Parts: sequence; structure tokens; C-alpha cells
Amino acid sequence: MTQTDQLIEAFDAEARRREDRRDFFRNMMGAAAMTAAGAASLSLATAAQAQSTALSEVDVLNFALNLEYLEAQFYSYAAYGTGLPNNLLTGGVGTQGAVITGTGAGSARKVNFTDPAIAAYAREIAADEVAHVTFLRTAIRGSSGSDALIAAQPTINISGSSGGAFAAAASSTSPSLAGFDPYADDNSFLLAAYIFEDVGVTAYKGAAGALINNKTYLEAAAGILAVEAYHAALVRTALYARGLNVASLRTAADSISNLRDSVDGSTDLDQGISPTTQSGNLVSNIVPLDSNGLAFSRTSAQTLNVVYLNRSAVSSGGFFPAGINNGNAAIRTSGAN
Repeated sequence: MTQTDQLIEAFDAEARRREDRRDFFRNMMGAAAMTAAGAASLSLATAAQAQSTALSEVDVLNFALNLEYLEAQFYSYAAYGTGLPNNLLTGGVGTQGAVITGTGAGSARKVNFTDPAIAAYAREIAADEVAHVTFLRTAIRGSSGSDALIAAQPTINISGSSGGAFAAAASSTSPSLAGFDPYADDNSFLLAAYIFEDVGVTAYKGAAGALINNKTYLEAAAGILAVEAYHAALVRTALYARGLNVASLRTAADSISNLRDSVDGSTDLDQGISPTTQSGNLVSNIVPLDSNGLAFSRTSAQTLNVVYLNRSAVSSGGFFPAGINNGNAAIRTSGAN
């Protein structure tokens, strides 16, 4: 049995253990399948029409798909030591790229977990992210059976080696986390996961407005947002709890939060995990909220600022060395901050 076969078998086993969640995704896939008339009414019947400058629901879903490719590849390597099968990476929008895993020390690989709970978290999140990739591809494909509108996986850099995206992110933090290897151990894996998870939650919330006129897509995005929020809370809780004995974990997570805030605009939105004081009482900060108790949003441009690791208006960089794949040029560039 090949590594890919083993990975797929592991995902299938995980899916069977959580049949209720899989039923939800299957039902949503069926609901999201567009009829020919529906596709025509949305002006999304052909790949050429998807190049329109007006932002469409498919543009938004493809944007989300690019982010899910990144998360799914990282978690799959961390949990199993191998990436996604090729049949989940193809598409008619953009050029399919490779996964840059790096070489030698720091290369993408299965984490040698010492805590069974953290290893189980990694496997569960990996299965969820692959389910998201599959779901979004099916929703975009619709009833046509064609992959013409699906964004192919772009080139993704998940290397922990010197010169890789994780190293670039770590060296940009203050205090610096230079030499950070996301696959080294349990704590390093959690910090790497923390880089992504809060971004996914805020990106899906920010996309809600663009999907408001399509109830099916909006409900689907809300379902994925909820799962990403569970993931984010799980990672933040694990880091917070471990930070009781290893204070540097909280400091490192706070530094990553500050990095995200430094590139996505002038407003201080992102929050670390160090405890805060409310009414004279020390409280944890597992759930980052605004003054109204609501999660904040990121625009597509702000999201790209974070994953491109750049506060300027650029079309590539960081975890996406050649940029994301999307039929709409307006959604491929980060913000000028």
C-alpha cells in the first residue's frame, strides 16, 4: 500500500467515525450543485465568463479553496508525512503548482508527536481540511461535472527549512522566532497551526457579505467557518494550557498575532493568547472578540497580506510563492497597508 493509499484510508476511517459531520457536507454538496439554468443566471456557465471583473460567488469559493489547499497540505504532512492526492489538486483556473516541502532539517514531514492528544488533534484537523477541499471543489463543479471553474492548487510553500515560508514568518516576529521548525515537536506544530487558524475564521466571516444573495453558498461557508472556529479554539486552548508550564509558548503566539496585525492594516484587530484582566479579574483569551463579543473579519486583501507575509499590495509571496489561483484578478492581490 502506498503512502497516498494509507493517507486516503486514514481519512476515510476518520470520516466514518464522524458520520454526522460527513452527512452534513454530503447534503450541502448536493444542495450546492447548480443546475444549468442556475449557472446561466449567475453568468458562470463557462470558464471565460468566470474571468469577469465582477466578483462572483465562485470567485469567493475559489478564494476559500486556495486557503483550504494550504491548510490541508500542512496538516496532512504534519499528521501523516504526505500530501493530498493529485485528483484533489487539478482545476481549470490557474496553473497547478507543486508543494514546496524543503530539504534536510525543517523539511515538511510527519511530526514526532509525544502527546497522543496533540497527535489526535492533528489527524482530526487534517481530515476536516481535506473534507473542505473536497466539498468546495464539488460545490464549484456543480452539476456540470466539469472542473473548468475550479481553481487548481497553486504553488504552496510549507517548508520549515531555512528560506521557507514558516522561517520567513518566524523571523518577522518580535521577539524573533528565527530557526523555528513547525514539524519539530508538538509545541512547534501548535504554533504553526496558530498561524493559519485565526486567519481562516476571519476570512470566512469576511466573505459572508459576498455570498449573502446565495443562501446555499452562505450556509456552506457558515458551516466551514464554524469548523475553522472549533479548530482555532482547540489550538489556542492547547497553547494556552501548555503555556502554563512553558511561558515562551504564549509569548511566541502573541508574536505571531502581532505579525498578522502588522501586515493586515493599521487597525489593531488580532489578539494573542496571553491572559487579560477584566473587572480586576484575570481571564484567558481563548476566543478573540471585539467589544460587542463578535469575531472580527478580514477582507480578501487583508487575508492575502497575512499569507503572502507582506503589508504591501503584492500578488504573491510567503506561503503562495506564485500567488493564488483565481479567475478574478481583483481577488489575487493583497492590500496596500
